[in-house]
Amino acid sequence: MNFLSQAIAAQPEPDWPQLHALPIAENDEPLVPLGLVCSPLRAYPAYFHLGVPNALSDCYVRRSVLSRLQKAARLLPAGIELVVLDGWRPFTVQQYLFDTLSTAMRLHHAGDSDTELLARIRHFVAPPSSEPEAPSPHLTGGSVDVTLCDGGGNWLDMGTEFDDISPWSYSAAFEAIGKPSSREAEVIENRRLLHSVMTHAGFTNLASEWWHFDYGNQSWAWHSQADKALFGVTFWPTLGQRWLRQVAQFPS
Repeated sequence: MNFLSQAIAAQPEPDWPQLHALPIAENDEPLVPLGLVCSPLRAYPAYFHLGVPNALSDCYVRRSVLSRLQKAARLLPAGIELVVLDGWRPFTVQQYLFDTLSTAMRLHHAGDSDTELLARIRHFVAPPSSEPEAPSPHLTGGSVDVTLCDGGGNWLDMGTEFDDISPWSYSAAFEAIGKPSSREAEVIENRRLLHSVMTHAGFTNLASEWWHFDYGNQSWAWHSQADKALFGVTFWPTLGQRWLRQVAQFPS
């Protein structure tokens, strides 16, 4: 068995207070858009196409994240391509996702305490936070949501859709099937392939989401046992913000 078909081990959920206590040594690496990156990546901003309010029409990541995505894509077999579905996420989008899932969870788990409800939600959507010490992962530009397609742009079967909130979305969920059907065996191999190329490129995976990988942020630092994160909160500046910064640099 080569490294592209290594089994995905089940992982425990992070200790969130300890994860958020990890220091951040922001390296000020800029965000870069993926829309002009034609090869070996594809960018498909999923939330924009789903009509999520304020979702971006392109995917943005930190520069070193892009380099690692390109490395992961080059590890794939011929005819298989890496698709980036989301990267840096504005705070308003994070808030919308969290509120929408919270509403659904409250309807079906009305007896849960706030603590229990939050635990259910954060399996799939992080609480929105722009706090410098504990930002939402996607707000750092270090989180990416990815999947695979063939050369014709057809999605590979990953067992669930992107952002599915069932137990089958856990990265290792299909590994526990004793006698997988032919379709389940295909899902297992597709997930292993995605997981293998991403981790070999330096990313870590959120165990509850087969599509979510991190580099440089606190989640990455926790899972890789690094002593600090490299990325904190960052923003894609508006034209007005860029001009204000430039005017301040060159006063009259």
